[in-house]
Amino acid sequence: MVNVISRANIVNDLYKILAEQRSCLVDLIWEQHSFHEKRRWSAVEMIDAIDLENLTEFDRVNIWNAGRAELTTKPGADRLARVADAECRRWQESNPALASVMQACSTWSRYWNEEESFHESTLNRLSNLLGLETVNDRVLIEFRKIFPDDDMLRTLVLLAISEITATVNYSYCASVAQDPGLKKLFKQIAADEAQHMTYFISFAKALVDSQEYSPKGAFAVTHLFVREGGELYGSKRQHLEQRDSHVNWWDALEYKITIPDNIERKQGMIFSALRQITGIEVNSAAEVEQKWLELVGC
Repeated sequence: MVNVISRANIVNDLYKILAEQRSCLVDLIWEQHSFHEKRRWSAVEMIDAIDLENLTEFDRVNIWNAGRAELTTKPGADRLARVADAECRRWQESNPALASVMQACSTWSRYWNEEESFHESTLNRLSNLLGLETVNDRVLIEFRKIFPDDDMLRTLVLLAISEITATVNYSYCASVAQDPGLKKLFKQIAADEAQHMTYFISFAKALVDSQEYSPKGAFAVTHLFVREGGELYGSKRQHLEQRDSHVNWWDALEYKITIPDNIERKQGMIFSALRQITGIEVNSAAEVEQKWLELVGC
C-alpha cells in the first residue's frame, strides 16, 4: 500500500514524521514533486501577456532591480544542496531521522532552484525587451559567487528571511503595477517566494525539533537582520559590508525611485517565522536581541 502523507503535515512536523518512521524519503520526495508540478507556470506566456508600452517608469525600475537580484539565488540553491547532503552523511549514524531531513532539504533545493530560474529568466528577458541596461557577463559571473558555508540552521533561517523580504517586495510591486499582465507576474513570483519561505521554516523547525541544533543560531541570524541598521534595510543602510566572497541581493538593489521598505511587515513575518521554528515568541528587535543574549549565556 502506498504511504500517503499530506504536505501540511510535512511542513508542520517533518522531524517527528521521520523519527516515528511514519513516512520515508521517497514519499516525501513525491509530495515535494507533485506540489511543485501543480504550481508550475510558463515564463513565455507571462511575458506575452504584458503590454510593454503600458509600463510605468516605476514598473521598469522594479523589473530591472528584481532581475539582477534573482541572479544570486542560484548560488544559494547550489550551496544548500551541497551542504545539506554533507550534513545528511554526518548525521546518518547518530540521528537517522535528522539525516533524512537533511536529504529531503537537499532534494527539495532542485525545485527551489528551478522556480528561481523562472523568476530570473522572466525578469531579465523583460528588461531586455524594454531596452533597459543589460546584465553583462562580468556582473552575472560576479553575482553567481556561492555563499560561504555556515551552520545549517543559520543557513535555513537566513534563507527564510530572504524569502520573506522577497515576498513583501514582490507583493508591493504587484500592488503598484497597472498592467494586468505585469501584476499577475509579480503576484505569481510573490506566491512562489512565500512557498519557499514555508519550506525553509519547515526544515529549520525540524533541525530544532531534533534537539541537535540550538535555537540560538536562529536568533543570531534574526538579530543580524532586524537590529537597527541591520541587513533587512538592504542597500539603504548606512554601512554596507565589503564582501569578496559573495553578493547579497538585498545589497545590490538600486533605488532610482523611492520604494517603501515595508520594514514593519517584514519584521512581523520574521517574528512569526522565528516562533514557528523555535517555539519562542518575540515581537520586537529588542526582544530578539534579549533572547539571543540569554541563549548564548550573556
